[in-house]
Amino acid sequence: MLPWELNILLVSVILLLKKIYASELTFELPDNAKECFHDNLKIDSHFTLEFQVITGGNYDVDLELQSPTGKILYRETKKQYDQIDKTTEEAGVYQFCFSNEFSTFTHKTIYIDWKVDGDPEHEITRPGPRVAESALTMIEKSVEKIHENLEKSIDDQTHHRLREATGRARAEDLNQRVQDWSLGQFLLIIFVAIGTVLLLRSFFSDRKTSNMTWNR
Repeated sequence: MLPWELNILLVSVILLLKKIYASELTFELPDNAKECFHDNLKIDSHFTLEFQVITGGNYDVDLELQSPTGKILYRETKKQYDQIDKTTEEAGVYQFCFSNEFSTFTHKTIYIDWKVDGDPEHEITRPGPRVAESALTMIEKSVEKIHENLEKSIDDQTHHRLREATGRARAEDLNQRVQDWSLGQFLLIIFVAIGTVLLLRSFFSDRKTSNMTWNR
């Protein structure tokens, strides 16, 4: 294989890798708890934060996003799902915190997807050796298109799994409530039946006692 072909192959492999720094995480947030995450970003870095409450209570959570100087960039309460896209105006440690402090007895399961683009520390740079511009451009376009389609496919599959998990959790919760209600109805019927039998027996016992008194 020729040297320029090796370079083209290397570029293709690198372009197939993610050009952005991304982290996906699913974690449990206990009741009356708060969980914070941090990331050190450069100026003019574009980041995307996507989150969704999968299970727990009313499927809602509080979220607050702060800049390195403490400026509130985003603050919402009792959100089930949202996506935040912003570009940094200052360098430093950015912090976003999920809070379940408003809940007294239900914990939440939360999915987050954190992506950063435009930060040199989070990007993969191109190799130094130059290759044929026309061939490189054609390969770049093709591989970039494949990469975008793969990214879209991965995102679609992730959202499909999240919807499936949320639907399954809701169905299991509804099933448990129906079972509890059915058990309560069953116990109530048994209690009413026993009470009715005891009440009827008391009527006949009183009548029998009255007859014995009159006979005397």
